[in-house]
Amino acid sequence: MYGKGLRPLSIATVVMWAITLSLVFFYAPIEADQGFLQKIFYLHVPLAIIALCGYVIGGIFAILHLRRDDPRWDAYSYVSIHISVIFTVGGLLTGAIWAKGSWGHWWVWNEPTLVSFLIVFLLYATYYPFRYAIEDRQRQARYASVFAITAGAFVPLNFLAVRASASLVHPRVFATAEGGLPASMLVTFLCALVSMGLLWATLVKFELSAKSAQGQLKRLRRALDAPVGPPSSRIAPEVQ
Repeated sequence: MYGKGLRPLSIATVVMWAITLSLVFFYAPIEADQGFLQKIFYLHVPLAIIALCGYVIGGIFAILHLRRDDPRWDAYSYVSIHISVIFTVGGLLTGAIWAKGSWGHWWVWNEPTLVSFLIVFLLYATYYPFRYAIEDRQRQARYASVFAITAGAFVPLNFLAVRASASLVHPRVFATAEGGLPASMLVTFLCALVSMGLLWATLVKFELSAKSAQGQLKRLRRALDAPVGPPSSRIAPEVQ
């Protein structure tokens, strides 16, 4: 069930990334001040945006899990958060590289945009030990859903608070009426954003498919009375 549509989604992701990379390297102009280094913008910003959106989506899936008491929604929530954490790490790393090349520092602690993004990452890093600490799977899923909903609500509130504050260093490329970008850069950025969103969806669907296949294999082994290997970690929900 989870693997349905994975192939066309993967193909669309590869095609979209091929288009995006072509635009990044051959269409988007080189920025006058930062030079070629500025092109990391097309990777860093989409990673950050999609990661934050993924956290909110994980919270929505958690709401559906609590309302319908269906373990599938818990699995969707868990995998959405898992992939978003990976994207957040990528956003932090690419941001550090960009900051070093542009500002001469790997990190600037007095910049609210950077610090708030780090806070979101640290918040969701506690999701795994919180989930692992609960033995019972049903309680584990319920408590994890409450966490995902609360943290998911914090993400947009945190974003709005940062936008309302005075930015000291971090650029606000969408701060002006024209979007802050010339047309060629804006088109390239939007393609990169779509590509990153497709990549996120593909990875989520792939992980759900892998967990579903693993669950089916376990059930088949139990049915055949075959010896089962060591139990999997309680962090991840079992996908039916």
